[in-house]
Amino acid sequence: MKQTIIDTIEQHKKTFEEISIYIGENPELGHEEFKASAILIKTLLDHDFEVEREFCGLPTAFRAVFDSGKEGPVIGFMSEYDALPEVGHACGHNLIGTMGIAAGIGLSKVLAETGGKVIVYGTPAEETKGGKVTMAEKDIFSELDVAMMVHPLDNNMKSGASLAMDAIQFEFFGKAAHAAASPHMGINALDAVIQTFNSINALRQHVTSDARIHGIIPEGGKAANVVPDYAVAQFYVRAAKREYVNELVEKVKKCAEGAALQTGTTFKVSNYEFSYDDMISNDTLSEAFTNELVSLGIPVEEIYEQRDGSGSLDMGNVSQAVPSIHPYIKICNEAYACHTHEFREAAMTDQAREAMILGAKSMALTGYEVLTNPELLQKIKAEFNRMQ
Repeated sequence: MKQTIIDTIEQHKKTFEEISIYIGENPELGHEEFKASAILIKTLLDHDFEVEREFCGLPTAFRAVFDSGKEGPVIGFMSEYDALPEVGHACGHNLIGTMGIAAGIGLSKVLAETGGKVIVYGTPAEETKGGKVTMAEKDIFSELDVAMMVHPLDNNMKSGASLAMDAIQFEFFGKAAHAAASPHMGINALDAVIQTFNSINALRQHVTSDARIHGIIPEGGKAANVVPDYAVAQFYVRAAKREYVNELVEKVKKCAEGAALQTGTTFKVSNYEFSYDDMISNDTLSEAFTNELVSLGIPVEEIYEQRDGSGSLDMGNVSQAVPSIHPYIKICNEAYACHTHEFREAAMTDQAREAMILGAKSMALTGYEVLTNPELLQKIKAEFNRMQ
């Protein structure tokens, strides 16, 4: 039956490649991915999946189910398809979205024999207000036994960690005045922003090595001769564990509170993007995926342990609810960083599309192992329970 999975994905390889090209050539920002979600949904419908559109109230999200009608495990695949401002699909989501449906379609062809269910989730806006966060908050993923996705990179890499993250915005409110004629009449909101940055810079001496706090000033005034009465600072606060992020956020808020007191401003705090939890990779499931990657011809010495988690993923929120993996597949020979023009171009090459097919096969074969090996699923769940 594994050969059936491989043959199915190969049979429809051209279609999957065309989809990845189409999405890559039509980049859409988060929650605006109407073209991408439409073509992914159409392809799933063509393979007899039942599709729920606008899933969880998100206009470009979907849930596609292929149910064998027999008891068995439920395998989930994640499809991402949002692009980045200015640089388009510089994170390779045109490949990720296609891999998810390709894996689901491949695995669906053997469910009549194995039993169980395959669910493909269309998860928009990973780069900002991640669809997986909304789904996790609604406890959607509790219907799964395992969840998987594969991300493109410049190397093959096992699933590992990611940083929990909060996106915090501070708005400071002061009083405008002529900066030369009557500066004493003004209350400078920009001073409060600058003092917040200075306080956070001092705070960095006293955080753990995994923590990251970095920010920008999207609004700092309109003219140099006017005391700014409004200014905005935005920060990402990250750390290896959600609990420590929560602690750091409170300290960062104190920095802003102190800046407001020093400058005489008032301030408002809010989250300007969704909060991402840390990724807890299931090592047992990860090993099963690695074994399938090796079986498809990737030398084991070319599959690396993941470096310490440095970015943040909404897949982390999924991993808190169900055993999950987020490995990486090599799409280029050069050490291109994600979110760059170079990586965007790499994600549109023949090499990248071959890697996409390889990733889809590996996920589908891993799903087959979970469906047919009760001992493996028991180990996966036992590890997940230990990590809670």
